[in-house]
Amino acid sequence: MRIRLVVVFVAVALISAVTATALAYRDARTAVLQRTQNTAVNDLREQVAEVAADFDVPPDQRSLARFAAEVSEGIGARIVVARHQDLVAVSDSLADTESRITAELRAAVRAGDEARFQRVEWRGEPYLVVGMPVTYADGDRRTSGLEVFAITDLRAERDDTAALLDSVRAGIVPVVLLAAVLALLAAGTVLRPVRKLGRATRELAAGDLGSRTAVTGHDELADLARTFNETADALQASDAELREQEAKARRFVADVSHELRTPLAAMTMVATVLEEDADQLPPDAARAARTVGAETARLARLVEDLMEISRFDAKAVRLNAAETDLAETVRASLALRGWTGRVRTRLPEGVRAAVDRRRIDVIVANLVGNALRHGAPPVTVTLRTVRAADGEWVTLEVADHGPGLPPGARERVFDRFYKADESRTRGASDDSGQGSGLGTAIALENARLHGGTIDVAGGSQGGAVFTLRLPLRRTEEGME
Repeated sequence: MRIRLVVVFVAVALISAVTATALAYRDARTAVLQRTQNTAVNDLREQVAEVAADFDVPPDQRSLARFAAEVSEGIGARIVVARHQDLVAVSDSLADTESRITAELRAAVRAGDEARFQRVEWRGEPYLVVGMPVTYADGDRRTSGLEVFAITDLRAERDDTAALLDSVRAGIVPVVLLAAVLALLAAGTVLRPVRKLGRATRELAAGDLGSRTAVTGHDELADLARTFNETADALQASDAELREQEAKARRFVADVSHELRTPLAAMTMVATVLEEDADQLPPDAARAARTVGAETARLARLVEDLMEISRFDAKAVRLNAAETDLAETVRASLALRGWTGRVRTRLPEGVRAAVDRRRIDVIVANLVGNALRHGAPPVTVTLRTVRAADGEWVTLEVADHGPGLPPGARERVFDRFYKADESRTRGASDDSGQGSGLGTAIALENARLHGGTIDVAGGSQGGAVFTLRLPLRRTEEGME
């Protein structure tokens, strides 16, 4: 912006200087030529009137030459041409006058009774030619047939106006330099508060809600800075209020979950006893007992998920990392839930990393469970190592061949309590501990706890592909 301001300033100054120079040159040239023209006309008129008083008409060649010489001497030795019918006399016999006195001017003088003039160029040099008819002095202004032309050299006037143009043109450079300096000063004055405001805006965008800018003056920039500060104050107050509300909500969830654990434990024990004796109950009572047992188990899993997510929010989680065979861990997780025969695996041996085995089990259970419930076979689980510019990584890819995620679901699939399939029923949950809407959120938090992440994309042949990406650490260093 500074460069643009300087360029505009200099451009305006340059255009102004050039325009002023052109106008000054035009006016000066016009004034000089007008003065010379008026002087030449007046001098010729006065001298002709003085010499013609003693001049007899019609003249002979000798008297006409003497007339031209006297008029020339009286107006400063300019070239004078006198004409009377076919007689022509020139004050300077060596001068070429025919090319400088045009037929147009001669016709104008012959047809009128006043002085006429014309600027001409001859051999590249400027001249002023003034012509006038000589009239009788009896008052009726009859022409005598005698015509007089005076040729004035305009080279001196041309040189004067050229010198004036050169001097004005030479003044353009300092004017432009002065404009550039003033532009830099003005740009600094204008842009300094803009830069400060931009810096404060970037800090605010980066999360520093305490960023403010100083307000100086009472101009538009000061109003803008004042408005920015007021907006930042309102944003900071809103953020503090939202954080406080979020903290209260998290404490409420954690407290409720904690308080529910004890009665849920008792309910689970009772529901387990009822389920064990369901075969001895009437059909309706048996069905009710099994339903109570399933819903109690689901409620218990939901409470455990809420407790787990609350621990993440409170930063109260830690890794119990140990060097682990990842292929073995994945197989054990699938076998625990009876999924071994339902999933295709590509698990190379020898991939070991320092991870928290329990948390990896939670991630696998969530990703594979989602693929089995919402995708279509075959579901494949692929383990591989990848070397990238930022180090060596291990990836676990879970892909299905179902309809994939609905439009807009990829951005929200890891949100808490978000369910991409809104039509699924509560009975869709299984013993994997999923179905609460918190599974993917917990899986992502566990991945981040390891320094990794989970990405979701569409499969090349349909379906969804979830990819767990973890740094391949082979020791427990840095995992605490």
